[in-house]
Amino acid sequence: MRILSAVEQPAAVDAILRRDVFSGTHQHAQAAAEILAAVQQRGDEALLDYTRRFDAPDMTLEQMVVTPEQLAAARAAVSPEFREAVMVAADNLEDFHERQLRQDWFATRPGGGWVGQRVTPVDSAGVYVPGGQAVLPSTLLHVCVPAQVAGVRRLAVCCPPRRDGSGEVHLLAAASLIGIDEVYLVGGAQAIGALAYGTATVPRVDVVAGPGNAYVNHAKRLVFGLVGIDSLAGPSEILIVADAAASARQIAADMLSQAEHSADARSIVLTPSGALADEVVAELERQLAVLPRGEVARGALEAVGGIVLVNDLAAACELVNVCAPEHLELLVADPMGLLPLIRHAGAIFLGAHSPEPLGDYVAGPSHVLPTGGTARFASPIGVETFVKRSSLIAYGAETLRAEAAAITTLARAEGLEAHARSVEARLD
Repeated sequence: MRILSAVEQPAAVDAILRRDVFSGTHQHAQAAAEILAAVQQRGDEALLDYTRRFDAPDMTLEQMVVTPEQLAAARAAVSPEFREAVMVAADNLEDFHERQLRQDWFATRPGGGWVGQRVTPVDSAGVYVPGGQAVLPSTLLHVCVPAQVAGVRRLAVCCPPRRDGSGEVHLLAAASLIGIDEVYLVGGAQAIGALAYGTATVPRVDVVAGPGNAYVNHAKRLVFGLVGIDSLAGPSEILIVADAAASARQIAADMLSQAEHSADARSIVLTPSGALADEVVAELERQLAVLPRGEVARGALEAVGGIVLVNDLAAACELVNVCAPEHLELLVADPMGLLPLIRHAGAIFLGAHSPEPLGDYVAGPSHVLPTGGTARFASPIGVETFVKRSSLIAYGAETLRAEAAAITTLARAEGLEAHARSVEARLD
């Protein structure tokens, strides 16, 4: 684990804080485009071909559609403890996202009439839940529950099948427990194509949401405009700001909680304490030695991780804003005191008793967050991902007459005579 100085090695520090996780992937973009074209042209036939090629060699179309009986069986098969954990998470997600709901509003105009805004949910949403190295029922919850709170009428979940063509039991059980009854065992860019274009088996949706690999990200980028999307999710990342009193054991554990995801997951610590930095390096070695995914985590720490020494916590916060991390932990004596200095982060965890996995599972905010520095302009998945706003305008005759001159003047300045005449036709 490298230890860098923000003062003496600014270029090296900048290199690990800033990274464009969506560049240099031309091959992914080209492959995603080819898959999307095939799904658009050949529908179910293409879905089946790609599923057999990438996931389940003996897959059938019938297996691709999860039946109500299979969902019920999965729900019965999991442990009571898992069912309880799902409901704890779902209840907290529902409570958090209900607070995000926007209300319609109206404002009157002098002389008569009014303007306003109406907020309505999309009719349908497709939820992508990645497979691969880990099956993530928590991701299903963290995307579906905000959509349910938003009022989306139809939710369609897509997830890669297992090698034998079946669905993972915990994923199917989680879907059943929160009332999701439309699940398809199809993954990758082909799933995004099915949700965006529609096939005989998978009807199209209005919004596609949920994280995925580079092929999924490029597929979402390419179908945007035909459907809405939430974001383009890159590898997991955590940035920890720690003072001298922070626990090296906790810091190391939190770094590894992200590093174990994949070889490109980023774990960085910013601290003014050289002694703490040394303690964290030693603690990482102790924990890596007994971590089941220790080899993956070590590779991530060596490739894109680091500990950065800063002059003080204010300087650390400026580097946080440069990085705009997915997850930010403030392991300091006064985390609320630092909060006003933070401008860019997907989720902020304040204090020693708020570790990042709390947000991954049960705290309530969605764990689908902006990555790769996109927290400078993007937000976590929430109710707003699944709703849209309509402007409302209802003028009275007197109000229109009072503002007509401004309208016609602007219209004629733009050379749009018919616009002006449309207003004048109501002034006679």
